[in-house]
Amino acid sequence: MIEVRDLCKTFDGFTALDKVNISVPKGSIYGIVGPNGSGKTTLIKHMVGILIPDQGTITVEGEDVFDNPAVKQRIAYIPDDIYFFPQDNLNDMLNFYRRVYPQFNMERWKKIKPVFALDEKRPLRRFSRGMKKHAAFMLSLSMMPDILVLDEPMDGLDPVARRKVWNLIFQDVAERQTTVFVSSHNLRELEDACDHVGILHKGQVVLQRALDELQNHIFKLQMAFHGDTPDYSTLNVLAENRVGSVVQLVVRGEREQVLQQAAALEPLMLDVLPLSLEEIFIYELGGLDYEISNVII
Repeated sequence: MIEVRDLCKTFDGFTALDKVNISVPKGSIYGIVGPNGSGKTTLIKHMVGILIPDQGTITVEGEDVFDNPAVKQRIAYIPDDIYFFPQDNLNDMLNFYRRVYPQFNMERWKKIKPVFALDEKRPLRRFSRGMKKHAAFMLSLSMMPDILVLDEPMDGLDPVARRKVWNLIFQDVAERQTTVFVSSHNLRELEDACDHVGILHKGQVVLQRALDELQNHIFKLQMAFHGDTPDYSTLNVLAENRVGSVVQLVVRGEREQVLQQAAALEPLMLDVLPLSLEEIFIYELGGLDYEISNVII
C-alpha cells in the first residue's frame, strides 16, 4: 500500500532521514516509534506530501504522493499540533472539508457526532486541546480515507476518549481495509493497536517487523544453575542480571534456536518471559548509544 524507498532529507546540513525504507501493508496498523528527534514527524510529512524528498520516493499503490491531488484526497492526516481557521466553528470546518474532499460522507458524520458531542457553533479557537483532537477525528474519519496518518494522535485525550477513537479506527480497518500509520510515544497503546512496528533512530529504520514476529525475536530468559554459571556467550545477549544462582538474560534470535542453545547449558530451571513493546524498544536502542545495556527492567 505505502512504500518508502531510500528516503533522505537534510535541513541546513543536518540529516533528518537517511535512506529510510518502510513498507506498510494495506489494511494494517503500522506504528513508528523512536526517541525525540529521530525523524518521525519529518517522515510523516513526506508521507502526506508536505515535504519534498532530497532523495528517494514515497508511493501509494505505485503513485507518487507529492504534488498528486488524487492520492492526497485518499489520505487523512492528523498532526500533533492541530490547526483550524481561528475564526471558524465546527460547522464552518465541516463545509470546508466537504468542498475539498468529494468523498466526504455526511452519513458517517451524523453517526460520529453523538460520540463526541461537540458544540458545532462554538469557535474552534475556544476549544481545548482535547476537543480540537475530537474535531479533527470527526472530520478525518468522515472523509472515508483509504489511509489515515496520525502523529501523536491521542495526546491530550482522556482514557474514555482514547477508547472511543480507537474503536472508530478499528471499525474502519475491519470494514473498509483502511491503512493506518501512527507515531506515538505511548508504546503500551501502540502494542494493543498495531500489527506492524518500525523503530526509527537518528533518521534510520533500525528495525521493522510484524509485532508478533518482533516479540518472538527478542525475549527474556530466566535460568537457574547449580554451582558456577556456564558460558552463555553463544547467545546474543542484550542485557543480563544475576541474583545468586538465577540469571536473567534478554536475548535476540530465533526462538527455537535460542531455546536449544539455552537447554544445552543444562539449567535447573528455564523460563521464557515475553517482553512488552516498550521493553523491546529500550533494549533495541540500548545496543546503539543509549547507555542502557545490561539493565534488566
